[in-house]
Amino acid sequence: MATRRIGSVHHVLLGDLAVRQARSGFDPLPADLLRGRSLGVVCEQHRECADTLGRRLRRRDRRDRRRRGHPRSAAPSSQGDRIVTESADVDTIVIGGGMAGLPFALRAARRGSTVLIEGDLLGGTCLNRGCIPTKTMIHSAKVAHVARRAGEFGIDVGSVSVDLGRIVDRKDAIVEAVRNGSYRAAERATNLTLVENWARFVGPHAVEAGGAVYRAARIVINTGARPTVPDLPGIGEVPILDSTSALDLREVPEHLIVMGGGYVGCEFAQMYRRFGSQVTVVHRRSRLLPAEDPEASEVIERVFAREGIELLLGEEPTAVRAANGRIDLSVGGRDVEASHLLLAVGRTPNTSRLGLEIPGVAVDERGFIVASERFETSAAGIHAIGDVIGPPLFTHSARDDAALLARHLFRGEDITTSTRLVPHAVFTDPEVATFGMTAGEAETRYGESVVGVENFRGVARAKAIGETDGFVKIVTRPDRVIVGATIVGPDAGNLIHELVVAAYAELTVDRVRNAIHIHPTLAEAVNAAAGGVHRPTTA
Repeated sequence: MATRRIGSVHHVLLGDLAVRQARSGFDPLPADLLRGRSLGVVCEQHRECADTLGRRLRRRDRRDRRRRGHPRSAAPSSQGDRIVTESADVDTIVIGGGMAGLPFALRAARRGSTVLIEGDLLGGTCLNRGCIPTKTMIHSAKVAHVARRAGEFGIDVGSVSVDLGRIVDRKDAIVEAVRNGSYRAAERATNLTLVENWARFVGPHAVEAGGAVYRAARIVINTGARPTVPDLPGIGEVPILDSTSALDLREVPEHLIVMGGGYVGCEFAQMYRRFGSQVTVVHRRSRLLPAEDPEASEVIERVFAREGIELLLGEEPTAVRAANGRIDLSVGGRDVEASHLLLAVGRTPNTSRLGLEIPGVAVDERGFIVASERFETSAAGIHAIGDVIGPPLFTHSARDDAALLARHLFRGEDITTSTRLVPHAVFTDPEVATFGMTAGEAETRYGESVVGVENFRGVARAKAIGETDGFVKIVTRPDRVIVGATIVGPDAGNLIHELVVAAYAELTVDRVRNAIHIHPTLAEAVNAAAGGVHRPTTA
């Protein structure tokens, strides 16, 4: 064994053996190593030097894993053979360090001892394989698209080529930088212990992870969700992509089938089409983005057709098989042959291996934890937040879950999710952003819907930048208070917030109409839609 000087003391380095065993998460050696128990730690003057060695080994291992974007280890199929080496009583246990779990744990640590257990990477889906990486690559795709249109603006750029490997490298660098910030926040927090392993309940208020058992009266679950694999004949016999693996391709697929026409499917379909793939979208519903305003679907379908994306709507896939090194998908009485198949058919909660039956935490038929509007589960003292409790499955709503629950538990505030407005966006081009009620929902609730619409083709700035697809639609109650909106167009995800704030403040649409908007801006479309609100004529 070699020794290395750390500060003024010497440590025996167990080197790669310790790191490999620490990565496994199932061997008691790392726990003993990190506590310096009879494993050759040479230091008589400072007991804490063993902990210093442990921290440095963990930091090196974590840095390597973050750079690769890989989790610590695969989730175990069975944890019955784990060896328990220690136990601890703490104030709060948080299972899952996603975009709800991490901020809640940081808040909890300011109130008392907190253990955050994460078997994958801090930041969850959004940071590592969702929002941040996808939007990074979508922007690269838009740059390629704009470059191809450069001649429309009087610019000659010649032929445009896409280097997907460099695009992925850029994505990875951005994700790593953001992810490192999450780890720094966790490491700097007082009273917070980060356990990088998989968790499982072993008692009503006891959780085991990495050979240690932690007990707390307050436990919060934030284990998120993963891409769903449909029950389709042959699906296990062909190579498939999902919204995670599709972010790591280094060669542009020759022909990509996207199964699913929701927001994930639409974003990936357009992105890879702009990278140069032939793309076919297969969707069992009659229109893309079925959760959005029908007029929004019409705009996106029109744009996709213009960009050369094939749409097979209202068609249910019946089987898939490998054929001569390619993939054949049977749909609508025909076979679609392609080089790659991307599944974008929903999300499955990460609950099956938590041992939720031990504390008695109820789940629904899909496996999502059943939680109240105050995030209470069926087990006293156990709460759940984020994607693991089901829709809306957005990062911003998950972060709000964390903030609301912290206010409830640590400040005694009465909270509810039943009245909150949760906007969301689809990052296609043009973007689709919406919140609140549709016109039909408002009419059902209030007996009348009041709607104002402005098309971007009538907005000067949209004409100037050559992006005139889409519209702004504002929905109000009969008293003209804003209750919902849909924007399809350039930068819709940003433009929607003016109307979200107005709705939160229960402002009438006239307040938006009367506010002066800078000219020439895209926001003038919002102002024009507000000025165009009218009561429907009646016969």
